[in-house]
Amino acid sequence: MLDITDPARAGRMRNLTAEVIISGGGPVGLCLALLLAEQKIDVVLLEAEDDLVRDLRASTFHPPTLDMLERFGITATLLDRGLPCPSWQVRMHPTGERAVFDLSVLSGDTRHPYRLQCEQWKLSDALYAQLQQAPHADLRFSSRVVAAADHGDRVAVEVEHDGRREQLHAAYLVGCDGARSVVRGAMGLSLEGQTYPETTLLVTTQFPFEEHLEGLSNVTYFWKQNGNFSLLRVPGRWRASLYPDTTRSIDEQMTPGALDASLQEIVPRDVPYTFGEQRPYRVHMRMVDAYRRGRMFLAGDAAHINPPTGGMGLNGGIHDAFELAAALTDVLHNAAPDARLDLYDVRRRPIARDDILTQADRSRARMRERDPERRRALLADLQAICADRKKLHAHLLRSSMITGLRRAAAIG
Repeated sequence: MLDITDPARAGRMRNLTAEVIISGGGPVGLCLALLLAEQKIDVVLLEAEDDLVRDLRASTFHPPTLDMLERFGITATLLDRGLPCPSWQVRMHPTGERAVFDLSVLSGDTRHPYRLQCEQWKLSDALYAQLQQAPHADLRFSSRVVAAADHGDRVAVEVEHDGRREQLHAAYLVGCDGARSVVRGAMGLSLEGQTYPETTLLVTTQFPFEEHLEGLSNVTYFWKQNGNFSLLRVPGRWRASLYPDTTRSIDEQMTPGALDASLQEIVPRDVPYTFGEQRPYRVHMRMVDAYRRGRMFLAGDAAHINPPTGGMGLNGGIHDAFELAAALTDVLHNAAPDARLDLYDVRRRPIARDDILTQADRSRARMRERDPERRRALLADLQAICADRKKLHAHLLRSSMITGLRRAAAIG
């Protein structure tokens, strides 16, 4: 339960369920809840599922995200449960020609000059463990937000739990409820953009690709004849993203035999591959045209979704949480004017548009290139960047999301 024994807080909380209600208990919502609770802001987190979601979603953490999470001890937990990735690469298959991006050049810019490969549910676990000990946080599972309305002086949130509905009230409501966000709908906003025509096939396997592909990084993007694929390593397995043959149905290509044939093209074996997770997914590039409407806000996938190439989606959502938590803290506890909340939109939305979505789209387009000569030219350009420390440093500042964060921080 929330701790409202402080008289000043009790005054603010009169007739309110919480100062802030968060819809969505994924890593972005959990992170925002912890940041607010740390500042003694009373927060209720509502999650529709009956437990944390622990399926395989994002798995890449960039250096500044690790820097941000370090103060909670969460970075150390993730390092214990993940795989550091000191370099990533773009590579021709099967020849092995490659451009290798050495993240150690960022050692003067971050305390974590590497990517970390770690499933996002491990972040959720670590955040949840700390929130359970936070007196200002109230986590409610099996609680689905079905409607919300801004009444000027407060937000009313209608919640469904065990077949019953109740109305909660807060000073502010944040939608961290993903691509199908109910909060976004209540704000009268939509995700504008495009859905790419192709479908990606995700499959995991315990096969040790690193023992068969010389010099393989834990994050590698491949061109192959008439197609492309990527291999991302997480503890105990590799996740392969396969880009299918457009002349065959997705159902046909998701059969065990077809998935095995796709992996046999990567490393031929005398025996079939065994699989873990298997699923197709569509790739989108969409965002809203405002992160704030009155007393309601959006963060993470509720505000922006992008191609997974480059691993920026989850990281961008965590960065949203830190920026929004600072704005809400300034208004609720530091007597900042309401206009302070607009700075969240001003700082974060252009970065999502110009850095996260644009970079992800360019990376996707590069890997979708089919012309062999154009591929060689692209690889040569990337190798030239890797060979020039100054160019490599600038490139990795951008692709590791440091440049965007610095630019946002300079906006007053």
